[in-house]
Amino acid sequence: MTFSISGRCPRSGEFGIAVASSSPAVAARCAHARAGVGVVASQNITDPRLGPQGLALLEQGLPAAEVLARLRAEAPHIEYRQLAVLTREGPAACFSGAQALGIHAEALGRDSIALGNLLANPGVPARMVAAFETAPELPLGARLIAAMRAAVAAGGEAGPVFSAGLLVVRDQPWPIADLRVDWTEQDPIETLARLWTLWEPQQEAYVNRALNPGAAPSYGVPGDP
Repeated sequence: MTFSISGRCPRSGEFGIAVASSSPAVAARCAHARAGVGVVASQNITDPRLGPQGLALLEQGLPAAEVLARLRAEAPHIEYRQLAVLTREGPAACFSGAQALGIHAEALGRDSIALGNLLANPGVPARMVAAFETAPELPLGARLIAAMRAAVAAGGEAGPVFSAGLLVVRDQPWPIADLRVDWTEQDPIETLARLWTLWEPQQEAYVNRALNPGAAPSYGVPGDP
């Protein structure tokens, strides 16, 4: 029902996650990231509370494995959950409960972690990580999109996906990219890729508009001087 990749970029300090699902508005429930802290993916039969709880534990300086252990020990119905935790340094950690749906699998990379359930085959997450790790010089968002495309090429979900999202955080308390395709029957991952292509050249301008609007670029729309 869901596959995702969480990644970090040591060069830029960015964290991000891309996710897709057969159910609507997947990013609203499954994608959680905090600037300077890390990423938590909560999926399968999702409990969205686990994302903020995991990020709060990461903010205390706990390593990913300990955060995951705490969530597993304290969260109700944990066997229905699938979790990934990625922090500023050190290995990521993941968990798939006994009630994870269908074919489910995980893969860890140097700066990424991918996992999924109801997959077409168990090799999908490994293909995602390989695509992410191939081009570390690219922006994090582009690497996450490449990983999602690799998932599709590897078979993706057992059935069609209808929603997708991309979340990237860096050095501000808001996401520098929060792109969502909440429902489409026309390939949500390619729609998300087109959104990224539109957004990426404007990303820094929107950060500048927030921090220093008087010196920020114009909007380039009718009526804007």
